[in-house]
Amino acid sequence: MRVCYLLLLFFLQCNLAICQSKADYTKYVQPIIQKNCVGCHKIGGIGPFRLDNYEDVAKRSQFIAKVTAIRYMPPFPADRSFQHYANERGLTEAEIETIQLWAGQLPLNSRQLSVTKSPPSVSTPWPVSSQTTTTKPDYTFQMQKPFTVPNTAEEEFRYFYVPTYLKKDIYVSEIEFLPSNRKVLHHSRVMVDTSGRMAKIEGIKADDPALATFQQIPMSDQFLYGWVPGNDRIKFPKGIAKKVKAGSNLVMNLHYSPSAKIQTDQSKVNFYVSKQPVEREVKSLILTEENISNQPFLIKANTKPVFYMTLGPIQQDISAISVMPHLHWLGKSFRAFAITPDGDVVPLVKIDNWDFNWQMTYQFQTLLHIPKGSTIMAEATFDNTADNLLNPFKPAQDVTYGWNSTAEMLEMVLYFVPYQAGDELIRQ
Repeated sequence: MRVCYLLLLFFLQCNLAICQSKADYTKYVQPIIQKNCVGCHKIGGIGPFRLDNYEDVAKRSQFIAKVTAIRYMPPFPADRSFQHYANERGLTEAEIETIQLWAGQLPLNSRQLSVTKSPPSVSTPWPVSSQTTTTKPDYTFQMQKPFTVPNTAEEEFRYFYVPTYLKKDIYVSEIEFLPSNRKVLHHSRVMVDTSGRMAKIEGIKADDPALATFQQIPMSDQFLYGWVPGNDRIKFPKGIAKKVKAGSNLVMNLHYSPSAKIQTDQSKVNFYVSKQPVEREVKSLILTEENISNQPFLIKANTKPVFYMTLGPIQQDISAISVMPHLHWLGKSFRAFAITPDGDVVPLVKIDNWDFNWQMTYQFQTLLHIPKGSTIMAEATFDNTADNLLNPFKPAQDVTYGWNSTAEMLEMVLYFVPYQAGDELIRQ
């Protein structure tokens, strides 16, 4: 009996030691926060507070434990059982357990955590993660001058002309959009113009009748890159890049949220040029409201309709790099896939709980082969009832297509390259 008691005591002590070891802050918890949280929760990041220093993490320990336990944070809306992505966010069960164990110690004495060495200084951020690109961009293109966002509490849609002065063609392997004022800039679309005729578009409103003249000028690239809150820097696989020709200029289509006070914004985009020989150029397939098969795109008040988009059959074998869906406040779910000529399904993205404030470009883990003759399909559900707490209209009103957040959109952008044998093995 005594032997059993001693063995039980030894077992409990070992488990306690293991728990305490797992809860060791510097060794176990800090790397989890650094890898999964600091990218957004830092000075200039989209997070509402910092988590790049010891004190800020410690004082929010219970909150961090709660939102990670329910998998609200780190946010990643796409269903990873439907498709896997290179830029997935999320914690393992072991990482969540580690945070729980650590946070459970804090009420005893939040200033004396179980650490193997002193935590970093409060004023000194942790080192940048090894997974973060630290090289400087090869090119930075910024709006020519700050734009003053008026205090009219109305949405602003503006176009800006950004000259590049490129003397040679460049092949861009990474693109990063950096808003200078995240409080008012909601999303952006960057296009490429080679006509040299867009300078007068600078600052023009989307509802200005003169815009129609410029819209008749075809863009060299209708969708170089799109940024929304939560989106990542896009990074293409080796040997694959976006080509930007010499003499090209950028056109930024920017959406500013309503503001009750005057603010300014002077956003920029960073280009990282490929250091490898480029074999294939990235192209874009864009599905818009024009691709909706069950027209008209009208979401009647007090309804929860489903709309379907189709594109195809496509005329060549392609390898998909990423997918980016876009809806507004009435959006509830989104699913996209391709149907091959043999009837097979190629999953692209599935989002069961759409979040207008957290949209992403989902980069596939490997290049995704979509055979010639396939049809690309997408479906989205909308909720224009009082059940939708995010419905901008109370009571509900009929809503149709429009750029304003109170209108609706149904779009999807697919980055791709022409298919080559073995693409399925190329990881991003």
